[in-house]
Amino acid sequence: MKKVALFAFKGDLSCFVHVLLNALDFLEKGYEVKVVLEGEATKLVAVLAKADNPMHALFEKTKGLGLFAGVCRACSHQLGSQEAAVAEGFALLDDMHGHPGMAPYAEDGYTILIF
Repeated sequence: MKKVALFAFKGDLSCFVHVLLNALDFLEKGYEVKVVLEGEATKLVAVLAKADNPMHALFEKTKGLGLFAGVCRACSHQLGSQEAAVAEGFALLDDMHGHPGMAPYAEDGYTILIF
């Protein structure tokens, strides 16, 4: 099976929407998909969790399909977004000095895309 891991670093909502759209598109095309939130992107969990956000349904669909691997423990702590991530059920990833490492994905055959 083809695999892709999308690492989102930017906190720009319009950029992150493309991460979600690509994750869904890859899934529809038969890929195994994982989305990892790093850096400023960890702050988008609280933004997208709000039902009145126009992208809330897209976020919920992606989450409901189990495509999120989790959020960076260190970045979410540093940026004050960890509580929202935990409340939304996201795993806190920290296998590389407090951050999610890319190497395990590469070793497992994932193509890594960075946004």
